[in-house]
Amino acid sequence: MWHLELDDYDLVREIINTEQLTALYQPIVDLHSAEIFGYEGLIRGPSDSPLHSPISLLKAATECGLQYETERLCHKVLMASFQQMRLPGRLFLNISPDTLVRHSLTARAGGMGLYQGDIAASKIVIELTEGERIVDYGLEKLSQAVAQCCSEGFSVAIDDLGEGFSSLRLWSELRPAFVKIDRHFVQNIENDPVKAQFVRSIQEIARRAKCEVIAEGIETHAELMLIKSLGVPYGQGYFFARPHANPGLMVSDNVARTIKSVTASPMHGETTWGRDSIVARDVIHRIMPATTLQTNDEVFHLFEENPQIESIPVVREDEVPVGLITRSALFGSFAQKYHHELFGKKSCTQYMDPKPLLVDKAATVQEISKLLGSAERRHLVQGFIVTDNGRYYGVAHGQDLIRVITEMQIQAAKYANPLTQLPGNVPIHEHVDGLLRSKASFCACYCDLDHFKPYNDVYGFSAGDAVIQLTANILASVCDRDLDFLGHIGGDDFIILFRSQDWEERCQKALEEFSRTVRAYFSQEDLDRGGYFTENRQMKKEFHEITSLSIGAVVVPPGLFTSYMEVSRVASGAKKQAKLLPGNSLFTNRRYES
Repeated sequence: MWHLELDDYDLVREIINTEQLTALYQPIVDLHSAEIFGYEGLIRGPSDSPLHSPISLLKAATECGLQYETERLCHKVLMASFQQMRLPGRLFLNISPDTLVRHSLTARAGGMGLYQGDIAASKIVIELTEGERIVDYGLEKLSQAVAQCCSEGFSVAIDDLGEGFSSLRLWSELRPAFVKIDRHFVQNIENDPVKAQFVRSIQEIARRAKCEVIAEGIETHAELMLIKSLGVPYGQGYFFARPHANPGLMVSDNVARTIKSVTASPMHGETTWGRDSIVARDVIHRIMPATTLQTNDEVFHLFEENPQIESIPVVREDEVPVGLITRSALFGSFAQKYHHELFGKKSCTQYMDPKPLLVDKAATVQEISKLLGSAERRHLVQGFIVTDNGRYYGVAHGQDLIRVITEMQIQAAKYANPLTQLPGNVPIHEHVDGLLRSKASFCACYCDLDHFKPYNDVYGFSAGDAVIQLTANILASVCDRDLDFLGHIGGDDFIILFRSQDWEERCQKALEEFSRTVRAYFSQEDLDRGGYFTENRQMKKEFHEITSLSIGAVVVPPGLFTSYMEVSRVASGAKKQAKLLPGNSLFTNRRYES
């Protein structure tokens, strides 16, 4: 039984003397491989003590002047348990900046340092916590302590990035190997474009600073999906596992499948919203091929040794694929009387499909889906061969492709506008940033309806929704599905990111089509007089012209803008100018054209 009558100093001193601390570990997961990258070491005081909570324990220790001794014991317990359980990967140890400044981490300190034990320094990550103000001892001294850590082989991480200005300054000054994004920016990120933009910006800065980002507090499937899609390399949170004294050595199968189903945003080229290649989607299986010189017996044994494989490609000596052998074809034949004896020594080309479906590894999921839709059914069942410049690269199966397409549809639906099913704000942001990163030239067109709010007041929201859907259909009809991107910002606002060179003609076509078809949504009386009346707050009648479409366009040359926010601001300005023009109108801001 713990001595509850002791004061804080005696409680902390007794915990230190008796080493009554429990080590817990929470995994940090590699969001690319779905493997555990390391563990954050966490401490709990005696369960029947008022200092069971680590926050209470460290607060009391600091107030009693026992901070260093307590942190030293925490690290000793965590490292001993980590070694005993032979946990894989890195060990993240929390340390206050003050303790790091005042004491060395080297094992040569005769037991007085925080680092004790046989764990290689390269496996230890010193995680700086913001428990106090840096000005209490000076940023220069902290920088020197961090530099010493790095020289001795340790890595350094900054915790809770984004919690305060000081953490951003620390990042700039200390240049750590890792930064942890505060859980506030992860929670509900799928529904908050501002949080998504913050994480996207942090990831971009980290890439340039050659630093790795860890997203803390991932608790839901949706949060993981978006964090992964933004390119964050590591994640931590209850979705993977809670802190435990005996943590698992790998993530669950369900979590692994989720991680591998989502593709991180590429730093160059297309964004992930339905246009990435099959390579990026982890659809390909790198199966060792058979050669035309091998026998049916040899291929038969390959199938026996690899029960998970359903088809094996056949290649020539120059690695050019010439066929595909399925397990069912070979085993079905060998099951017949004397077939194994008669044909076992013959070339494996006897049982191969000589006309397999060949797909280049750069092909997108949509392109392959179209190929399979028009191809013979056997290709969907037996799979297809993936090539790289004509040479064998791997094998993919129809069921994997169907799974990926389904997951893409689910992901797209999460961020789609419910009225039009067009991509909403998160994918719009992502697509713009992807174009900017790839240094692509494009034209951003901000589309908005004029006199729309009073239309809703007169004709009702149902009619208003119908006009919005009409607008979406018209804008979609003038887009090239392979080049252009159409998003629904919300309400009656849309954005088109044109990569088509004839974007101006397409905009004019949309304006003409809208002018012609919107008339069906007005009464004949309103059409005859060219508009309709509403009453304002002073109960006076106001006249509004027939609803029209305004498009503000800005040509974005490569390298000029760096973020979605910049493009949005300029496109919004062009839209305002378009709305000043009468009727259905297009205004183009050509200021940035080269």
